[in-house]
Amino acid sequence: MKRSEINAALAWTKDILARNNVRLPEFAYWSVDDWKANAGKIGVIRKVMLGWDITDFGMGDFARVGAVLYTVRNGLLDDPSVGVPYCEKYIVMKEGQRLPNHYHVFKTEDIINRAGGDLQVFLWNADRATGKQLDSDVHVFMDGIEHVVKAGEEIVVRKGSSISLTPYVAHVFGPKPGTGDLIVGEVSKVNDDNTDNFLLETVARFADIDEDEPVLHPLCNEYGALV
Repeated sequence: MKRSEINAALAWTKDILARNNVRLPEFAYWSVDDWKANAGKIGVIRKVMLGWDITDFGMGDFARVGAVLYTVRNGLLDDPSVGVPYCEKYIVMKEGQRLPNHYHVFKTEDIINRAGGDLQVFLWNADRATGKQLDSDVHVFMDGIEHVVKAGEEIVVRKGSSISLTPYVAHVFGPKPGTGDLIVGEVSKVNDDNTDNFLLETVARFADIDEDEPVLHPLCNEYGALV
């Protein structure tokens, strides 16, 4: 991705969140200089990767596969003394975008439609031995109510509602076409993007960046290089 594309996505996301009365933590709005000035205070933020995460998953088509994510709180899988034992995120998506097909082995997550259009979700079971996608029915809870859906069947989550995704349930989601842009909330167990994302498409978790303009806000995987 180009840095200009990332900066434009940051500006758009801050605007849509503000229009929906969502304010992020103070450091979401820091410049690189602000981060450097506070370098001695941000050890936990760096360790648990709080902050901005913008990616096209290496697909080179951010308008189709990608999202803006912001991790508000998180911890470490292997050290419960760092951070908190849960995770909260915002996932902000323009109509036409989606996340790639993936599952988790550790994390259970509630995916919540916070504002905007409808959330479109597709689910599959993943084989626990091989990780391969299965064709079997999926049992899933939505706001505490159990549903049984066919593999790959469309599920629509409307504003205020949520879906609970458990380990080995592969999922793809994004705004339902024709309903508008979307603000999604995620509340889950501790999130570890480096060890607990199992991708069923040929993608990369973080984007390579072409530095065509200055950094507006550092991304969570850039702290070591920029701060």
